[in-house]
Amino acid sequence: MNHTTTHTHGIKIFSCRGSHYLAEKIAKSLGLDLGASVVTDFSDGEFQPAFNESVRGTTTFIVQSTFPPLDNLFELLLMIDAARRASAYKVIAVIPYFGWARQDRKDRPRVSIGAKLVANLLVAAGCDRVITTDLHADQIQGFFDFPVDHIYASTIFLPYLRDMQLDNLSIAAPDMGGAKRANAYSRVLGCPMIICHKSRERPNVVGSMTAIGDVEGRNIVIIDDMIDTAGTITKAADMLMEKGALSVRAMATHPVFSGQAYERINKSALQEVVVTDTIPLRAPAGTDLSKFTVLSVADMFAEVIDRIYNYKSISDAFGF
Repeated sequence: MNHTTTHTHGIKIFSCRGSHYLAEKIAKSLGLDLGASVVTDFSDGEFQPAFNESVRGTTTFIVQSTFPPLDNLFELLLMIDAARRASAYKVIAVIPYFGWARQDRKDRPRVSIGAKLVANLLVAAGCDRVITTDLHADQIQGFFDFPVDHIYASTIFLPYLRDMQLDNLSIAAPDMGGAKRANAYSRVLGCPMIICHKSRERPNVVGSMTAIGDVEGRNIVIIDDMIDTAGTITKAADMLMEKGALSVRAMATHPVFSGQAYERINKSALQEVVVTDTIPLRAPAGTDLSKFTVLSVADMFAEVIDRIYNYKSISDAFGF
């Protein structure tokens, strides 16, 4: 009896429940069907994901952003574990929004470093690689001992910005922490940069704010990695308009939008808020969404998945 060995590993894309809407678009962009999986919920709040098709010997990509509730992260960990136990060749987590990323260092005594713990959990579950976009801090990649493909939403934001053809454009950082990101945009676009300097009273509450740079007569775009309560970004927008800006817009990769975020944005001087679909917009019913523009990261992730699967360079396609 002759046995022939083949080393061609198939590719399969699966999704956890929190990012199903995005995983479907990624699979479609790759010309694939989304893999069949199911989650059994138990009355005590436990749940158990399962694959409804074989993943043996395949390169298995599991799509899930880890925004609250914590179930989203835990479901991803269980899916990775299931794939590993079902003899997948490689298990790759596609995490468009990497939650807990703001806990990336000990900024005061006796606190957890959540981002490192999440990295350890992914390793423990059996993950081989992570694909993510716009981490809160680049150094989080160093928390992993396997490859992290960290891609930037500038791939889709820059063409959108150029198409707007704004005169007197200035790029703004909403705080000192975002200066590096804003500087990269201003350099590529060849326009001036403004830094908004804030002092925080306590977490999620901004005290006073001032601007460094020329504001008067400028069309300003504030660049950030995420908008959470929208306190900082709306305060920055209102302050920039008071200082003589022509218009203020915001571009942020991850629309966390917690608390009064939608209300704050709609009441603020912000003309437009451009975000991606790493997190679904979960606005209260009846919310006016006319200020919000959502650009999809699906094609960008599909391109990265295709390049990883075919052992092609990723930096060639995402040079910024």
